Amino acid sequence: MSEIINRVANSALVTIDLEEYYSTSERVVFDIKDYLYQELVLREADFRKSLKELDWEEYKGKSVAVDCTADAIVPTWAFMLVVTYLEGVAKEVVVGGLDSLEQALFQKALASIPVENCVGSPVVIKGCSKFPVPLFAYGEIVKLLKGKAKSIMYGEPCSTVPIYKQPRVK
Repeated sequence: MSEIINRVANSALVTIDLEEYYSTSERVVFDIKDYLYQELVLREADFRKSLKELDWEEYKGKSVAVDCTADAIVPTWAFMLVVTYLEGVAKEVVVGGLDSLEQALFQKALASIPVENCVGSPVVIKGCSKFPVPLFAYGEIVKLLKGKAKSIMYGEPCSTVPIYKQPRVK
């Protein structure tokens, strides 16, 4: 009887699981509409006073999207002012909605991937995850690896879909 050999474990295959780069910090929205007069008009003095009196510690360690969900014209400086209060308190601050926040969190996390470990190797980007990895992250990882990895595949090491293969040099 011959020994069963795990060829995947013994191969040069590098597996990247984007789920490992998912930030588990709590995500919240700071909605400027709550500080507008009748959710429509920004009154500068009232807005500044409200921000000054707010307990910003409730955002400590959280990832915050600064947005305005009302159909109101809010000046750019209002978003900037909110960021000055959140910066240094919140874990991460992004102007925009939750999608923008998710994208920023993954952009930051993907920068920490040791791409040098993938040079000249076949790479599998794992597909299934229990966290909601945004589609954006899959596109970004391809951009990071293309030209460095020998090949890029999607799925699980035992069942992959080819995405990219480095051209052979003649």
